Amino acid sequence: MGRVLPTLRKQGSPLASGAAQRDLLARTPLPRSFADALRSSDLYPLRPTTIEILQINVGKRCNQTCRHCHVDAGPDRVEEMPRPVLEACLSFLERARIPTLDITGGAPELHPDFREVVARAAALGAHVTHRCNLTAILLPNYADIPALLAARRVEVIASLPYYQARQTDAQRGEGVFEASIVGLRRLNALGYGKGTGLVLNLVTNPVGTYLPGSQAALERDWKRELQRRHDIEFDHLYTITNMPISRFLAFLEEQGRTEEYLTRLVNAYNPRAAAGVMCRNTLSVGWDGTLYDCDFNQMLELPVSAAVPRTIFDAERAALESRDIEIGPHCFGCTAGAGSSCGGAVAVSSAATVPG
Repeated sequence: MGRVLPTLRKQGSPLASGAAQRDLLARTPLPRSFADALRSSDLYPLRPTTIEILQINVGKRCNQTCRHCHVDAGPDRVEEMPRPVLEACLSFLERARIPTLDITGGAPELHPDFREVVARAAALGAHVTHRCNLTAILLPNYADIPALLAARRVEVIASLPYYQARQTDAQRGEGVFEASIVGLRRLNALGYGKGTGLVLNLVTNPVGTYLPGSQAALERDWKRELQRRHDIEFDHLYTITNMPISRFLAFLEEQGRTEEYLTRLVNAYNPRAAAGVMCRNTLSVGWDGTLYDCDFNQMLELPVSAAVPRTIFDAERAALESRDIEIGPHCFGCTAGAGSSCGGAVAVSSAATVPG
């Protein structure tokens, strides 16, 4: 595959800091605040419904360095969830009877204990989802991962920017698309995406500074084109809005389009999407055990409210379900148009996609 770009951390960029990103977003003039938007929808303060998903970020190491990555993951990152944190996550999953464990990264399978975490969570009866970049499973030391996932009935959520090479490689590096197709074929060969109960979902985000199109319409297009071009099958397509944080925020700053993009998100605010944002049913755990309302807040180093336990070691479900969710300008990314979450669009919207 093509050359690997350095992460923001490697470059020494100020935007490698979550605090610096929050400060930049706070200084960007916008038509209204996210709190005011929530007030207009009778959703302020935003609170959880119930914790249905425990999402654990097991580290920032990845075999790719994607231009849009909100984690700023890459081969030069060394952060990795230590054993005590993993044990605390599994303990909370069992104790609090959380139905789903969502494993993310980086490339989660690069964690040395990934296989054990999958096996133990599945043994507890949890539905396990694995966020896969489709190329890490092709590395020699990880070629056994697809069979493990199939054996444990793990749902695979695989990221693929587009069903053609040019757009995918522009975002992820030369040759990534072809490698991703190989990864998809391996999953298909095991029964994933074939109606066997082994679920394979794809995730896409726009290459530019615009909102995703209709998730249902795009899913039809993707299914047709991947089948026609590559004989690939999958279950569902999730569309995710590019969040104005980390590498995408750095891109916006380079282009001088931060205020323009954020204003676009604000103007596309959808109350129905706001009611269904993922922070209302998901608890996010950082590699060091810190608790966050969502994966995006995690990357902005914005932990859960100080009024509740802030680490997985002290986590109590009842207290966490009564907390106020921490918000900021970036939250407009999850509520624009049809909305955006780790599970794709969250509401039907008539908002049109605006080209960037």
